Amino acid sequence: MPDILSPAKTRAALRTSARVSAELLLILVALAVALWLLDRMWSVVWPLIVGLLLTTLTWPPTRFLRSRGWHPALAASLVTVGFLLVAAGVVALIAVPVASQSGELTDGVVEGVQRLREWAAGPPLNIGDAQIDKAFDSAVDRAQDGLGSAVSALVTGVSSVVNGVITAVLALFLMFFFLKDGPRFLPWLARQLPGRLAIDVPTVAARSWDTLGSFVRSQAAVGLLDAVLIGIGLWILGVPLVLPLAVLTFVTAFVPIVGALFAGLVAVLIALVSNGLSDALIVLAIIVVVQQLEGNVFQPMIQSRGLGLHAAVILLAVTLGGNLAGIVGSLLAVPVTALIAVVWNYVREQLGEPPAEPESDDQVPGVVVPS
Repeated sequence: MPDILSPAKTRAALRTSARVSAELLLILVALAVALWLLDRMWSVVWPLIVGLLLTTLTWPPTRFLRSRGWHPALAASLVTVGFLLVAAGVVALIAVPVASQSGELTDGVVEGVQRLREWAAGPPLNIGDAQIDKAFDSAVDRAQDGLGSAVSALVTGVSSVVNGVITAVLALFLMFFFLKDGPRFLPWLARQLPGRLAIDVPTVAARSWDTLGSFVRSQAAVGLLDAVLIGIGLWILGVPLVLPLAVLTFVTAFVPIVGALFAGLVAVLIALVSNGLSDALIVLAIIVVVQQLEGNVFQPMIQSRGLGLHAAVILLAVTLGGNLAGIVGSLLAVPVTALIAVVWNYVREQLGEPPAEPESDDQVPGVVVPS
């Protein structure tokens, strides 16, 4: 005979479900308000995030100089200037060789377009010059019709570039101040907070800082691995500008998705105009294989060791971040997930109970201890 539901237990279960649902709803509302505030303050928050990431990259040399007795302001100034020089050197390392071979690359592009036109004119397409000219005229007409959209897109692009420059300048200034006054922040924060928060918040902040450092180092390791593998492939094929392309691959590795696509497109284009279609397809295959290995093997494995997260968690976090916030979401998905894990682990430490000590044999009932 089936059991009869207990009215008291049913009411208790419904009350518990309602209470839990109300608490979850309040948490979701609080998260929605926090995200709304974050969106409203994004013009300040984004430079702060970039400044923190740059600080994790430049803090080791600053710490070395400070340990040798350098004044904090002097050490921060030297490291900031050195960082700017390195960044300028990287840009020069990419731009100067490209500029020196710009004539050859331009001739190669023209020749590549001519080859493509000759190929289209032959079988199986058999596209004649008249059809090509007609298609070109049609493209020009469409471009003229969409001139307003193009101007709007240009204005938007210029605005994005200006915002990027402002963000970079603010991030550099913030990096300098973080390098100069960073070690005094946690003691100052502890003095501003009451009671238990004076211990909990600085502890979580210190652990979060270590986690951000691990993220930047692991991302640099992944970018270096990509640059080496792709550079070796380009060198074997005899593609020109191997070193600038390898440096470009390393630098753009810090920008997920778009960085890899941009570096890969540049490498394929140079291979096309210098070595021909077959080598360009081989370069494309090399880049696709390396990027797949990076996204599905190297990056999850390296970052899981440095951040204490499982490789599957990192892969899912990057996917979810990209779907929610595009490039910025992909860039911040891993560090945000790692910071959430830091907070969660600390909360578990504080709420957990110490393990019970095992009872000795003479305290276990029913066990006779020989005298």
